[in-house]
Amino acid sequence: MEVAGAVDSYFVGEDIGKSKETGVVIDFTEPSKVYDNVKQAIAFGMRSVVYVPRIEVGTVAALSAFCEKASMGCLIAPTLSIGSILLQQAAISASFHYNNVEIVESRENAADLPSADALQIANNLSNLGKIYNREDLSTDVVARGQVLGEDGVRVHSLVLPGLPSGTTVHFSGPGEIYTLKHDITNVECLMPGLILAIRRVVRLKNLVYGLEKFL
Repeated sequence: MEVAGAVDSYFVGEDIGKSKETGVVIDFTEPSKVYDNVKQAIAFGMRSVVYVPRIEVGTVAALSAFCEKASMGCLIAPTLSIGSILLQQAAISASFHYNNVEIVESRENAADLPSADALQIANNLSNLGKIYNREDLSTDVVARGQVLGEDGVRVHSLVLPGLPSGTTVHFSGPGEIYTLKHDITNVECLMPGLILAIRRVVRLKNLVYGLEKFL
């Protein structure tokens, strides 16, 4: 596995190496660029791994149809952190046994809150058709956190310089608390997921959403 090229405004013009054959394009850009980037990659016979949070549903649907027609693989991964994915899966399992849940996230800065990770967990729980925290569904008290959707799942965002990027999911039942926690201390944690994505996308002939499909 070799890096064949990169785009970085801080290192314009620097040579990162040459390769005779390029098979996968890695897209870390932004939601508005993803559709054109993937289409261009397919035009050159290359598959794509896209790590861009908050891509619109319509963009994913359009790319899915395009990839299937072209018989070319693409993986869109809202997260490349394997730990984050395991947290999401554990939260889904726990939700079948607890009726009360709240999500607490910590971030260094206040950009795009709630985070994509917190939103994904909240959406996963919402899709199960349950109503959580039935005795506390009010949104009148702002300090109680943001209620996402109509199922009662709250997200609390803690922002302080120096904090690790973390997500904690608290469940409670009669006489007990069950807590799931995941912290990211360095972006190198994304590399195992990225390598897994590259190795799997070369076998695909369609679009797959979510790295968890390969765990």
